[in-house]
Amino acid sequence: MAHLLHLDASARSDSFSRELGAAFVKHWKAAHPEGTYTYRDLVAEPVAPIDEARVRLATQSSLNGVRDIAAMDEVAAAAPELAEAWAGTRPLIEQLLEADVLLIGTPMYNFTVPGSLKTWMDRVTLPWLPLAGKSAVILSARGGAYGPGTPREPFDFQEPFLRAYFSALGLEDVQFVHTELTHAPVMPFLAQFKDAHEASRIAALEAVEVLATRAPAETPTA
Repeated sequence: MAHLLHLDASARSDSFSRELGAAFVKHWKAAHPEGTYTYRDLVAEPVAPIDEARVRLATQSSLNGVRDIAAMDEVAAAAPELAEAWAGTRPLIEQLLEADVLLIGTPMYNFTVPGSLKTWMDRVTLPWLPLAGKSAVILSARGGAYGPGTPREPFDFQEPFLRAYFSALGLEDVQFVHTELTHAPVMPFLAQFKDAHEASRIAALEAVEVLATRAPAETPTA
């Protein structure tokens, strides 16, 4: 049975990344009526930043050759501070491992991902975290234009960062859908790009429907 884990990271409740996420979920549920859907708003329900104990937990996992949650339980039981750090981490990792598809709605803040998403990544990532065989869909909104050939393409530290992160964890099937020029409707100096923004938004919504309804056999490689 398909399982979708959906994370939202935008600080705006009416953001374009949330719009794309809601559209994806609607189409995904229609295509997977028996599927399981799990949602977490990383702004309304933020993940605690990592601390020294959480860093030590990662070090101990490597030193002890941990390869799964059960072995991590044993390592964490060795010290109260490790147990506390693990208690705040284990449920998030379980949630991630139970999912077949990870859906992330994220804006671009200062050329990369917002702190809410980065904090979640820092919290769940351990050297043994196995994500091979899963897929991820990243739905992003960017105030400007950062696509191939644009003047600001070199400033895109969002997509390259996320691709590198998931690749390091063995997850190679990562699909990106971007709504660009989201500042055009509200920023006077970008008013000339309103039509380009709307075209980008419509194209993104169409791409979302395709990705949400694809069958496992149709999963492309990123």
